[in-house]
Parts: sequence; structure tokens; C-alpha cells
Amino acid sequence: MTIREILNYSFLFVLYVVLQILIVRNLVLFNYAFCFVYIAAIILLPYELSMTAFLLIAFVTGIVVDTFYNTLGMHAAASVLMAYCRPAITRVLIDQPGQESRVELTLQEMGTGAFFRYVLVMALIHHAALFFIEASSLTLIVPTLIRTLASAVLTTVSVVLIQFFTRN
Repeated sequence: MTIREILNYSFLFVLYVVLQILIVRNLVLFNYAFCFVYIAAIILLPYELSMTAFLLIAFVTGIVVDTFYNTLGMHAAASVLMAYCRPAITRVLIDQPGQESRVELTLQEMGTGAFFRYVLVMALIHHAALFFIEASSLTLIVPTLIRTLASAVLTTVSVVLIQFFTRN
């Protein structure tokens, strides 16, 4: 990676986290759909990044969001789980085997359909972990599943719309 790419990813990373903390934190639809655009800072990182660095970045991102949400590590746990699952998800969702390490994980490179599926699956993993940790009981499984699905769709649509309006 060049210095320019590192600065570009760093700027977008800070932008997504600040956007989450200052603006999107208050975006809730019908008390079921929560928007977590900060996960885009994690899922849009380059694929050639080492797994250790990737998990560490996901953990730090989750801890920063936890600090402002006062959630005691729930976002960090969900972010690390999502980051851990990313290599398997990209192997399944990228059409050509062996190409996942050469493709940038952006809307422009992947196309709308593949990018939408990728973000939706990653958001489902993140949100399922986050909301089931928050519920801490299987007695609330139906409301938790509704909250997970609604939030994943809202987050996915938000990330795709943001990608439409950003250019690399």
C-alpha cells in the first residue's frame, strides 16, 4: 500500500467513526432499526491487510464506539467477530475463486449487487452478535431477530448510499 492509500483509508476510517458518534447515533426507526455505519470503516479495509492488524483495528474501532455508547465492550466483541468472519464471507461471495485478494471491497469494484450482499451479510453478523449480547437471553429471541434484521437492512442501505456518493 502506498502512503496515499493509507491516508485515504485513515481519513475514511475517522470519517465513518465520527459520523457514527455524532450524527447516526440518534438515527433509530420505530425503536427497532438502528444504524451502525461505523462497520463500513472495518469492512472496507483492504483485503491484503494481515488478519492480526485487521482484528486489532476492529477491536479498537469497537472500543471507541463503546466508549461513546457506554456499552462495555459489546461493539468491540461484535466488530471482532465480524472481522474474523470476513475472509470466509469474501471467499463465498466473490464470484471468481482466488480473486478475493485482488479485489477492492468497494461498490465501484464489486458492483452494486455483490457489494450489497457483502455488506448485508457482514451487517447481519455484526448486528446479531451485538443484539444477542445486549439481550443476554434467548427469551427475547423474536424481538432480537426483528431488531437484527431491521438494523442490518438500514445499515446496509446507509453504507451503500454513502458509497454511491464517495469516490476513491
